[in-house]
Amino acid sequence: MTNAGPRHRLEQLREALLDLHKTLVDSERAGYEAAVGPIQSPNHFLRLLSEDPWFAWLHPLSLLIVAMDEALDARIPLTAPQAEELVLRTRRMLVASEEGEGFPRNYFDALQRDPDVVFAHARAAGLFRADARRN
Repeated sequence: MTNAGPRHRLEQLREALLDLHKTLVDSERAGYEAAVGPIQSPNHFLRLLSEDPWFAWLHPLSLLIVAMDEALDARIPLTAPQAEELVLRTRRMLVASEEGEGFPRNYFDALQRDPDVVFAHARAAGLFRADARRN
């Protein structure tokens, strides 16, 4: 496979994760505002996203997207093994769990309460199913 293959695949996955991330942020914002009150400004919201425990569970997904950005923007061309490692990290991350804590538990809760999260998850997971059919 040429470098265009893994690069294109990673770009598609990154776009799906950005959509999922935005959907999760919007869902968490709605929950936060219902429980705590309105967010006063975009700067306040940005501060909450980076510092408030309510949103902390989203940080691993943010960091994964940043890792993809760095791999795609690196001076050295992306290799198939590098792309595969990021895909594998994504597969491992997007596993919801009714038990435990952290990302898997919060992801489970988000999937249960918000159909938009389910749809965004399905789009990202669809890329994994397409990969499984190719292999």
